[in-house]
Amino acid sequence: MPLTAGGNLTIVASSDLGALGSKEGAPVTYNWVLPTFAPLLLPWLAILGLLALKPNRCAAAWWIWLPLACLVAITLAPVEILPRGAGFSLDAIGALAAGLGAIWLLSNYLLRQHRFLTFLCVLSALAGFSVLAFVSQQGWSFTTETLQGGILLAVGVLISAAALGLCGVICRCRYRPLGLYGWLLLLLVLLWLVVAAPFFVIALMSSGGRIEWSEFFVFALSVAMIHFMTLAPFLILSSASPFFRERLKALLNVKPQAPPLMAPLPGGILKT
Repeated sequence: MPLTAGGNLTIVASSDLGALGSKEGAPVTYNWVLPTFAPLLLPWLAILGLLALKPNRCAAAWWIWLPLACLVAITLAPVEILPRGAGFSLDAIGALAAGLGAIWLLSNYLLRQHRFLTFLCVLSALAGFSVLAFVSQQGWSFTTETLQGGILLAVGVLISAAALGLCGVICRCRYRPLGLYGWLLLLLVLLWLVVAAPFFVIALMSSGGRIEWSEFFVFALSVAMIHFMTLAPFLILSSASPFFRERLKALLNVKPQAPPLMAPLPGGILKT
């Protein structure tokens, strides 16, 4: 039972008795309460620890709580209004949000001389903090939804790091917010199409061609849009805050533009 779940649970004992009688017993209602909040606090204590690092000891760094609060509020939607089985995707979104907040605070330490090394550092940090947040939500237990959410989170972490790295290659030495948003959305769509394609082909073959290709594209586009909306609060914060704008540039490995060349004029005056 995930630690984020609570309320009245209906438990029914079921067994295949053949012709001997009913297969299900009488339902029993049990009021499940959260045993402890301590595991749920682990990812947020980790964020507090990152805020204590020397580069983050300023008031501007605390704005990281704004996108985190927006995304966590979405994941707290009542289970009753969600489609059946959608809870694992919300857990993955909440865990990915914690990981994104962590790499935004750690970006100065993740930046390397080579882009691929920066990508590996971003991927490692994002995966570590996201997994910590995810397992703390699940109460350190293993269920079918835990497996589904873990797979979705793993793919989301890999695609997030890859999309940021590729955006850095495309942007090169120029940081343009609107162009960055457009490229990031396009890359997310393409990467999710690439990842989902083998699974769709397997499902298509096993179903005898009864699955429509439109379902594949709708699914990939929907997941990519949700992924982009998870990244959007951090991107908006980076556009509004000079402090986090520099952090985003570090994640993208965007180097500062070289200063203009200055030529001396007669009399020792410099001209650009």
